[in-house]
Amino acid sequence: MDTLRLLDLQIDRPAQRVSRAGDVLPIQGLSWRLFDVLLAHGNDVVDFDTLAAQVWAPAVVGEDAISQRVKLLRQALGDDSRRPRYIRSVRGRGYQLCAVPTIAPPAATVPITAHRKKWPWLAGAGVVVLAAAASFWPRTPAAGGPLPLLQRADYYASIGQASNNERAIALYRQALQVDPDSSPARRGLSRALSAQGCLFNGSPEQVQEGLALANIERELAPQEGAVYALRGYAYDCLGQMPQAISEYERAIALDPGDERTRASLAYLHQERGHLALALRANLALTAPERLRFRDVQVARELELLGFTHAAAQRHARNFQLYPDNVFANIAWPRSLFAAGDPGRARQALTEALARGTPHPQLLRLQGELALLAGDHAAAADAFERGRQLRPQQSLGQSLAALYAQPAASPEWVASRLATLQAQRGDGWSDAALERALLLQAQGDLEAAVTALQQAVDDGFRDAAWLRSTPLFASLHEARGWAPLLARIDADIGRQRAQVLAADWRPAGLADLSAAPAAGIR
Repeated sequence: MDTLRLLDLQIDRPAQRVSRAGDVLPIQGLSWRLFDVLLAHGNDVVDFDTLAAQVWAPAVVGEDAISQRVKLLRQALGDDSRRPRYIRSVRGRGYQLCAVPTIAPPAATVPITAHRKKWPWLAGAGVVVLAAAASFWPRTPAAGGPLPLLQRADYYASIGQASNNERAIALYRQALQVDPDSSPARRGLSRALSAQGCLFNGSPEQVQEGLALANIERELAPQEGAVYALRGYAYDCLGQMPQAISEYERAIALDPGDERTRASLAYLHQERGHLALALRANLALTAPERLRFRDVQVARELELLGFTHAAAQRHARNFQLYPDNVFANIAWPRSLFAAGDPGRARQALTEALARGTPHPQLLRLQGELALLAGDHAAAADAFERGRQLRPQQSLGQSLAALYAQPAASPEWVASRLATLQAQRGDGWSDAALERALLLQAQGDLEAAVTALQQAVDDGFRDAAWLRSTPLFASLHEARGWAPLLARIDADIGRQRAQVLAADWRPAGLADLSAAPAAGIR
């Protein structure tokens, strides 16, 4: 039963694709897994326990999370819970299909028109915060060229998993072998290579290849915004913020309707410390449901602005609804940790790691929590495993060396500092944070605080994390520590006031005026 029909839906199970009248519907990830389980049971009622076990395991979820995912699946199908056509609720029991799926011949090949997902990246080589650098997956042409290869490549690229992204890269390369002049194949390969470096432990060389392909496209279509978005994403993945901002701005100037690039630029505004501007840009998106990580990004901006209650609600909701989203998995335990609740942070982190989405930030948080508990061996192990996941990230290398047993030698620390000092700044605050750690290890506490001041100059605004992390514990009594935090708090207070006074704040964020500035203490 590889190909099924459910009323007017054509369902290709091996491809995990649902279409109606030739249009591919935006059903992927958890929504697809839920739909596939329902299909496997015909029109029998599938109870909540079965759905939890077959869709979410090993994560543990309740009926609310299942109901929310069914709601999202219905939206993607165009179904109405009050007058269901495809999926009906069975009160107190679960869900069932409204009709029996039937075996159908495969549908004719059609161009894929499903929503393309954006790809955030945790940029640079150090302490990194939640990214939302959006992508553009090129549309496959209606005719001509290596059409089937491109369709499959686009499909795999849109899923958001390492193995599928590698399949997409291979298929795009095959498509270019069939037609070396295929612009869609070249653009798709550029995006997939950059995503490999951003998200899936790929190499900088892969991202450089992605940039080279984007440069070819710029030469061929210098007035097309999409090619500048490609270049921006590659620079973003290389950690070169000024170049990424310039390319994204150029893309938007040529194509003002490109919301994915607008989301990418909003993320970089966030990283530069312009939180109110970033929040406004994200809330102005007219089709946020197409931007997979927009809700996570908004929650992060609210958190940094000190709207901790509103942020926590959104982080918790994202963590429950999107267990396959590594960035939602990072955000919730990290926010609990920064809020001074290490016990709940450990619980959430354990669940996040059990979901099978390892990421350096999760392991870094595991190391910090181990340090808080006095378990230096566990911290060293976590930092080393984080380094192994992204060996090219500079801060991960320094953390692993500083907390190794035995720790890095003074000569290594001095050499590392000299290397960092010689490197040209790329616009990210993480290099300054790394220098602060190394200077602290040398015992030069005032210089370490000065390095943190440079991080603030570069856009760092996470005062709650600075207060909570054991990584900078020895600086708490240093001269300059209190003024450093006061400087961040003052800027956050100014930006909070902008948000509270703004006429663009929608009704959905009306609760902000009552939210305590818990991050400012």
